[in-house]
Amino acid sequence: MVLRLCWMKTSIDRYILSLSSGSNSRYTVRNYSSDLLGNSRGGGFLQYCERRNIQDIYEVDRQLVRDYLTYLTARGIEKVSLCRKLSAIRGFYRFLLSEGTIEQAPIPTSGKGSLISPKRDQRLPEYLTEQETEKLLSMPDNSNIGKRDKALLEVLYASGMRISELCNLNLSDISKDEIRVTGKGDKERVVLLGNQAINALVSYLQVRPMTKQRALFVSIRGQRLGIRAIQKMVSNYAKMAGIQKRIHPHTLRHSFATHMLNGGADLRVVQELLGHADLSTTQIYTHLTSSKVRDRYLDCHPGSKG
Repeated sequence: MVLRLCWMKTSIDRYILSLSSGSNSRYTVRNYSSDLLGNSRGGGFLQYCERRNIQDIYEVDRQLVRDYLTYLTARGIEKVSLCRKLSAIRGFYRFLLSEGTIEQAPIPTSGKGSLISPKRDQRLPEYLTEQETEKLLSMPDNSNIGKRDKALLEVLYASGMRISELCNLNLSDISKDEIRVTGKGDKERVVLLGNQAINALVSYLQVRPMTKQRALFVSIRGQRLGIRAIQKMVSNYAKMAGIQKRIHPHTLRHSFATHMLNGGADLRVVQELLGHADLSTTQIYTHLTSSKVRDRYLDCHPGSKG
């Protein structure tokens, strides 16, 4: 059976639509769409197939996918992005297999086996020192907006949640010193809040705009705060605090994990609070605490002195 490349475009559109109707974030849908279809700057898998003059979808084989990744590497695409693009291709072929459109995929669709998956660079995440964090959290003023921003920053740092999780929080998710969070793959977990975050939340809820919105954090007009607004807010407060690092909401998540481990928390406890499915994802933070371990060793071990 011959399936022309124009059919591949239609199939990708159906696949992206299926992602949109599932539990995937809009950013995942947007990225996968760009990875498969490309954009004005090129780089999409379909665009590469067209460039290679592929006429039939069954001409797509293992070697073509290898060549595609090599092509992207030559363009300076980072390994983390290569991994995502490969995941998009695998997901597309899983979709075709589930539909019964094809009987065999040109590459393993599970992500396992002796394929081509480029190994991710284990880049150490940027984080704030405890002093920088304290300075950042002290920046909001005592206005109604300032109380909201103070509560938002405190909750981000106290819980270690993702910004997307914070944006999706509703008033009903709060219970005393706990918040029920819906993370990746619609998995629920409970995160904890310390006294500072609880006090900041109480102050904010007293001045929160009256609105029919269920959202915890809302704008002046009572609309749920979006990711971009929160990113801009965090960046502005970081500048006010004189922090030279490039700060974004995820930096507070990294800081939470690093400070927890510095304080002696068990790695698996931090894994559960962060909502990591794999312990190896959490283990990257142990590299960040190595200097703390060294300091403790020099302070405590008899043989380290003299």
